[in-house]
Amino acid sequence: MNKIKKLIYSSAVVLMCASCGEGYLDTKPTDKAGPVTIFETTANVKTALNGICKLMTTQYIHSQGFNGEGTIKMYYGNYPGNDFYVYLTGWASLINGTFHDNNSSTYDYYPWFYYYMLIGNANAIIANVDAAKGTDGDKAFIKAQALTFRAYSFMMLSQLYCYRWDDSENGTSDGLVLRLDESLGDFPLSNLKQTYEQMYTDLDQAITLYSGTKNTRDNNFSPDINVAYAVYARAALNRQDYAKAAEYAAKARKGYPLMSVRDYKAGFCNPTSEWIWSSYGASDESLFFYSFFSYMAYNSSAGAVRNTPKCITNDLFNQIPKTDIRRDLFLDPTGYDYTKSSGRASKKLAAHARDLYPDLNPRSTPFAYMQFKIKANDMPGVGHLNHFRSSEMVLIEAEANYFLVKEAEAQKALVELNKSTGRNPEYVCDKTGMDLLKEIKLYRSLELWGEGFDWFDMKRWNDPIVRRSTDDGGVYPAALAKTILPKEGNKWTWKIPLKETDFNKGLDLLPEAE
Repeated sequence: MNKIKKLIYSSAVVLMCASCGEGYLDTKPTDKAGPVTIFETTANVKTALNGICKLMTTQYIHSQGFNGEGTIKMYYGNYPGNDFYVYLTGWASLINGTFHDNNSSTYDYYPWFYYYMLIGNANAIIANVDAAKGTDGDKAFIKAQALTFRAYSFMMLSQLYCYRWDDSENGTSDGLVLRLDESLGDFPLSNLKQTYEQMYTDLDQAITLYSGTKNTRDNNFSPDINVAYAVYARAALNRQDYAKAAEYAAKARKGYPLMSVRDYKAGFCNPTSEWIWSSYGASDESLFFYSFFSYMAYNSSAGAVRNTPKCITNDLFNQIPKTDIRRDLFLDPTGYDYTKSSGRASKKLAAHARDLYPDLNPRSTPFAYMQFKIKANDMPGVGHLNHFRSSEMVLIEAEANYFLVKEAEAQKALVELNKSTGRNPEYVCDKTGMDLLKEIKLYRSLELWGEGFDWFDMKRWNDPIVRRSTDDGGVYPAALAKTILPKEGNKWTWKIPLKETDFNKGLDLLPEAE
């Protein structure tokens, strides 16, 4: 059995944790505490569950770029998307999606490694928690959390390594390897329908367990029933199961009111009223230059931000109404000069940016349309990382209701998101038909910009990525100014990595490139 495979799937990767001075995680490797100790009591199993939470913000594969969930958001959601721009022509292969067929690439392997590591840890807890000493309520809640982690991981993997539902021939196309226990044997490939059925089964069981106990989570970084509902809503939307998507999105955001304008402008680095699930981030748990915020936060001292700030495209920016507060979260170059070939700001535009945001790092090079949505709490890039918030759930309701031919409900959701929150006090929505769908897509692209949804949404919608070059009035240099059709790049589907296919003899059906 391959060493890497053992690392991903064995229960030995479960982390033992203890609370540290800041109330989070001080991880200890399992060679200091074996499985018997880990699963002896529910208190110990709870710290192991916290270890899975910690895995979501941990550096992997000896590379600064691979840091848990932040990497998925940045490298797989933002960089290759339609509305996100960064002047990194040397990263054209990743940004343009040319690694999808390269099953020996680290970029192809990383998400598989990362999410199956979460699954392996969750499987160990699911298999052993019932025998631990503790109350039935504690056991039920912890098992529900582990099931939620497993369903979330399968959902994220399916978006990357499986065809979109539109292309699946009603779920008969290839799905995932559904490892559901601690064994290290060979496993076959499921089909996509079976993969979604497993997500639903895990979430149904988790919701039943959550509902049967009075236990609650102590923090925003641990899963609970609202997180299970949110995972269900996103998975169902991907599955085009619109009734379930609308139902569970509404349940997920109950108790998580949409944030105020003040909170919206606070930097997306600390939990607000609408954060359903996030990962902890503080100075004592810093990934330094490897964190999501060291790549993203406008005020970061990291070179990845100072030299190449992250920007919205002018095509999306120009669609933001002038009465919308989200327009203020990007550097509008109107009336100023900047280098058209890259976006680099002139001295006057740079000075304007610093007037608007004095906390911009003094060594930073501002760019036209750079983002001021996401900031860091501490340097070089410390912040809490959001995974689900109520605004996404409202948008899921809008999209699901549109396809359920409930246009009034879809319109109502958009008004709630935009006007009722004060994000655009003058917002109205009277659009119908395809115009309404375009409106939903527009506000999803705007509302969730920079949070790792861009590429995933374009794939799910079966829409082409269209990046206009600077010569054509856009923001992209020639190396990144591409039109990428849904049928290209193995239908935007990453191939199962060689590290799996070389050692799992149960795989006899694999996705084929176009």
